Amino acid sequence: MSSPALRPFRPKLQRTKPVDREGQEQAALMQELALRYPEVHELIYHVPNGGHRVKAVAAKLKAQGVKAGIPDLVLPMARGGYFGLYIEFKATVEPAPVSASQRDCLRRLSEQGYLAIVCRGHFDAMEQLRAYLRLPRTEVSA
Repeated sequence: MSSPALRPFRPKLQRTKPVDREGQEQAALMQELALRYPEVHELIYHVPNGGHRVKAVAAKLKAQGVKAGIPDLVLPMARGGYFGLYIEFKATVEPAPVSASQRDCLRRLSEQGYLAIVCRGHFDAMEQLRAYLRLPRTEVSA
């Protein structure tokens, strides 16, 4: 019997899991809103359009109305003549670029009377939210 060819031992390379910096910063924003602005925290919500999914799940969600480019956060509080606020949230560290579909969606929302903006991180988003909340309430006249 011949012995199998000896191969040099090579340790298996461990891939580091990617860090969801955007998700971490957005969660920090939500925690701060819960503490400082509970009335805002009650209304603001995240649109879970992003992320990687199995093709069958992605197709099912698309059929149910998931659309590329929809901003991450929605605040249905009317201020300053706007009907509400949409925020496309990007991480401060290693931010992803604003995609063409995101830019197009922000433009379409702006054309419909919403304030639709990009925020770079938790602190930028808090600053923008504070500025928006200082605007007078939008009054609807019949």
